[in-house]
Amino acid sequence: MSDIPKIFKDALAAFNNRDLKRAEELFSRVVRSDRSNVPALNLLVVVLMAMERFAEAEPFIARATSINQKSDVSFYNYGLISKRLNKPQQALENFSKALALNPNVAETWNNRGTVFNDLGNYDLAIADFDRAISLNGLYGEAYANKGKTLSVLKRHVEALAAYDKALSIKPDLAESWFGRGNVFYDLNRYDEAFAAYDRAFSIKPELDGVEGARLHTKMRMCSWEKLGDEINRLTASVRSGKVSSGPFALLALSDSADDHLRCARTWTTARNPQTFRPIWQGAIHAHDKIRLGYVSTDLNRHPTAHLMAELFELHDRTHFELFAYSIGPDDGSDIRKRLTNSFDKFIACEDRSDAEIARAIADAEIDILVDLNGFTKGARTDIFARRPAPVQVNYLGYPGTMAASYIDYIVADKTVLRPSDTALYSEKIVSLPHSYQPNDRKRLIADTSFRRDDCGLPADKFVFCCFNNNYKIQPETFGRWMRILRAVNESALWLLVENQTAIENLRKEAEVRGVDPTRLVFARRAEPPEHLARHRLADLFLDTLPYSAHTTASDALWAGLPVLTKIGETFAGRVAASLLNAIGLPELIAQTADEYESLAVDLARNPDKLAAIRNKLERNRLTTPLFDTELFARHIEAAYRAMYDRYQAGLPPDHIVVSA
Repeated sequence: MSDIPKIFKDALAAFNNRDLKRAEELFSRVVRSDRSNVPALNLLVVVLMAMERFAEAEPFIARATSINQKSDVSFYNYGLISKRLNKPQQALENFSKALALNPNVAETWNNRGTVFNDLGNYDLAIADFDRAISLNGLYGEAYANKGKTLSVLKRHVEALAAYDKALSIKPDLAESWFGRGNVFYDLNRYDEAFAAYDRAFSIKPELDGVEGARLHTKMRMCSWEKLGDEINRLTASVRSGKVSSGPFALLALSDSADDHLRCARTWTTARNPQTFRPIWQGAIHAHDKIRLGYVSTDLNRHPTAHLMAELFELHDRTHFELFAYSIGPDDGSDIRKRLTNSFDKFIACEDRSDAEIARAIADAEIDILVDLNGFTKGARTDIFARRPAPVQVNYLGYPGTMAASYIDYIVADKTVLRPSDTALYSEKIVSLPHSYQPNDRKRLIADTSFRRDDCGLPADKFVFCCFNNNYKIQPETFGRWMRILRAVNESALWLLVENQTAIENLRKEAEVRGVDPTRLVFARRAEPPEHLARHRLADLFLDTLPYSAHTTASDALWAGLPVLTKIGETFAGRVAASLLNAIGLPELIAQTADEYESLAVDLARNPDKLAAIRNKLERNRLTTPLFDTELFARHIEAAYRAMYDRYQAGLPPDHIVVSA
C-alpha cells in the first residue's frame, strides 16, 4: 500500500496524543499490510502494553524480535510481556537477550532481578538489583525489589535498610511501604507493620494484598475501630475480583466459604497460576511402595510439626516410602531431630529454588505430594504449580480451598466439610471418618505444679481461657465473653499475649463493656510441655469465631481442659467441633452464638455439670479416635491408597470417603 507511510505517521500522532484506540487501529493496518514492518510492530506492542492487553501484544513482539534480533528494547518489552503473562522462564530469556545487546540499562537488570525473585533464585536477583543500582543510584524500585528479596531470606536488617533507601528516593513508593510492613510483621513488631501497611494502602489501595495485610495486622493488635466497615469494604473488594487480600488473612474476617473461594481463586490466578509446563506428563510410576512426599516450612518447632510427628513415625513402611521436603529452617530443636529421623529421606531444601525442588521431587518419582502449607507463611506454591507429582494434596496447614487446578485433593472430615460444601472447593474432598486432624500422643505434659498465683489468676474463682492467636478475636465474640464474665461473678478470662498494644486494647474494650480490665489475665508463650501443664489452672476453654481453635483445641483437650465452641460455616470455623465430635463431647458444640453464651454461663455456675464433662473427657481421652494416632494413620493411608489407585488406573481425581 502506497499510503503506509501516511498511516504510520497518523498512528504515531495518535499515540503521541494518547489516543490509544486510534493508534492501535492504525498500527494494526500497517502490520497487516506489511508484516515485516518492525517499527510498526514495536509501536503496536507499546500501545497494547499501555492498554494492559499483554496477551494480544505477545505475537506481535515475537514477530518483531524474530525479524530483528539486534534491538534490546524489543527484547526488553518481550520480557515485560512475558512477566505479565506469568511466563518467568520466557521473561528471563528475553531480558537476558536484551542485556547481551545492551548491558547499560538499569531497568533491564532490575526487571530480570524480579524474574529471578519469582523463580526463587535469590542470589542472582540481588546481583541484578545491585547492578541496576550501580547504573542508577537513585533507582528507588531497584532498592525496593532488593528489600523484598532480603526479606524473603530473613535478612531483616538489610531489608529495612533497602526499603528505607527506596523511600528516601521515592517517599510515595507504595511497594516499599508494603515491604517494610512485611519485615516488621515477621519481627512481630505489629504497630510498625500496621503503620507501614496503612501508608501503603493510602497511597495505592489497589496494591495486591495490602488491604488484607493491613486488616490482619490490625486484628493482631485487637484494634477494632471501624472494623466492621473495613471488613465489609475488604469483602466487597474480594467479591469484585480484586487481589485485595491473601486468603489466610480472610479466614478470621469472614465466615463465608464463598468469599474464601473467591479470594483463593483471584490470589492463585495472580500469584501462582499454572503457567509452567507440567513436569509430570502422565507417566505411571511403578514402585514396590507408594512414594509419599510432604512439603512444609514447618518441620521444626511449629504447631503443624507437633500435630504430625507421630503420624510420620507410624506410617506403614511396608506400603509407603516417606520423603520430607523441608522448605523451612533447621532450628536445632528436639522436634526437628525427631522429624528428621521419621522419614526415609529428609531433604532440607530451604535454600533451593522452586524449580530445583520441583525437579528433585519429579526425579524421585513421588506418587503423592502433600502441601502442608497451603497459603500459610513461607508457602512455596509454585513448586506445586510445576506439577512435579501425579497426585497433589492440600492438607492441614491451610483450612480452606486453594482454588488451584494443580491441587487435586483436600483432606477433611464430615464435620469440617459437608456434602453441600463440594461446590465451594476446587479440590476433590477426602473425608476421613473422625477428625481430619492428627495428634501426637507422645506430647509431654510437664510435671510442673503450676499455681494460679504464679500466673496472676484468682485462686478460688472460675477461670475461662482462650489461647488462640489474638487475630482470631472478633469484637462480637469478645462482647459475649464480657457478658459471660458479668454473669459469672469475679470470674477471670485468661488470654495469650502477643503484644502490648493488644493487651491495652483488650483491657480498654473490657472497660467499655462494663468489666473490670484486671479480670483479663495474659499468659506469655511457654515451652510446649509447660504450656500444656498450665492448662490445668483453667476451668473452661472458650473458642473464637469465625476462625476456631485448631491446635489450641487439641492442646486443651490433651491436657484435660474442656473446650466450648460454636460451630461455624467454613472449614476454619468447624475444626474445634470436629475435634469434639472425635473425642465424644458433642454437648460442647453450640449451634448458635446465644447457645454458646448461655452454655458457658451454665457450666460455670454448675460445677457438678462441668465436673461430669471433665470426667468424661478424661475417660474419652485415650479411648476415642481423636488421640488414637495409629487408627488415624490407617485411615489417612486408606485415603492415600484410594488416590493412588485412581491415578494408577488412569482415572481422574474424585471425592473419597474413608470408612471407619
